[in-house]
Amino acid sequence: MATVTLSPKRDRATRHRHPWIFAASIAGVKGSAAAGDVVDVTDARGAFLGRGYFNEQSRIRVRMLSWDDTPIDDSFWRARVQAAVRRREPLARSAETNAYRMIHAEADQLPGLIADRYAESVVVQFLTAGIERARDVIVETLASVDGVRCVFERSDTASRTREGLPASVGMLHGEAPKTVDVVENGHAFAVNIESGQKTGFYLDQRDNRALVAVHTRGRDVLDAFCHTGGFAVYAARAGARSLTLIDSSGPALAGARANLEKNGADASTVVTHQADVFEELRVMRDAGRRFDVIVVDPPKFATNQHQVDKALRAYKDVNLLAMQMLAPEGILATFSCSQAVDAAAFTMAVSWAGVDAARDVQIIRRLGQGIDHPILATFPESEYLKGLLCRVA
Repeated sequence: MATVTLSPKRDRATRHRHPWIFAASIAGVKGSAAAGDVVDVTDARGAFLGRGYFNEQSRIRVRMLSWDDTPIDDSFWRARVQAAVRRREPLARSAETNAYRMIHAEADQLPGLIADRYAESVVVQFLTAGIERARDVIVETLASVDGVRCVFERSDTASRTREGLPASVGMLHGEAPKTVDVVENGHAFAVNIESGQKTGFYLDQRDNRALVAVHTRGRDVLDAFCHTGGFAVYAARAGARSLTLIDSSGPALAGARANLEKNGADASTVVTHQADVFEELRVMRDAGRRFDVIVVDPPKFATNQHQVDKALRAYKDVNLLAMQMLAPEGILATFSCSQAVDAAAFTMAVSWAGVDAARDVQIIRRLGQGIDHPILATFPESEYLKGLLCRVA
């Protein structure tokens, strides 16, 4: 096993159990380490700090797996997967929800691994060279979970490219339909596990959809960046007076309309727009459109620190447009899923939007990812989803 030695005074984060070691923190590598190999990590004096897997092609050179000398073998991977599954047992027993995240990468001490359950199907993403090495035992363990009939791979993200890995999509165990019917808090959704966004659905917004729906009864609701209509479905079931959905994707809007129909929404109260959301919001604003509730849930605006300033301008712009269309005392539910943008910066962008709109903004609740997307206390990057539920006077 090769040994990675950290530079003097660059070991603090690792001692504090942060799971990433960047290239700039490494003084040298003793021995040969190929992409995905497990390595020992020591400080500058040679004191053992833990073990992780290595990839010289990645900006994150080492992703830590343990802070002791535990062997990293099939038993290790099997135990880690089983532990993550056990943590979700309360959700697994729910009669109202059968779609949730089973494994949340670093937060479940399985860096580079995502696994989402949709009824009897599990969709998995192997995002790093190290986790790629363990794919067989991981698939075997997931396939053995009670009620699981198939494991489907969706390793088609930019993360794989940065790790020097090709995209990989396909069935790994069993068989499943392209579209899986699931329930979330009693709401019905059809999830395309082969080509839908992420692993097919935005599971991290489950709790937020329910919270926002409380404010939609008898109100005109705008769902911007609606994807397959998660927020709109909850609003329809809660008794919204009208629903306006905007997304740039035709297939996503088709899915949203199907999901609304599946949940008994009155089609005469639903309007969909396939368009660039920023452009369409400007058209609606200039036409004098007003809404009582607006949901702004855009895709990631920043993938790294170099893009943060640009992302903050975009968050300010889209929230300004939303505030200019909100009726007095209207409700704005706004989100950022950009890991690089922290909660304070996002809140500031929303406050700037309120100033420019000449509106008073009350934050009535801070929102985040669901309990199946835990945040590791020593790894703030795992808190990627930030949201604000606001009343705009």
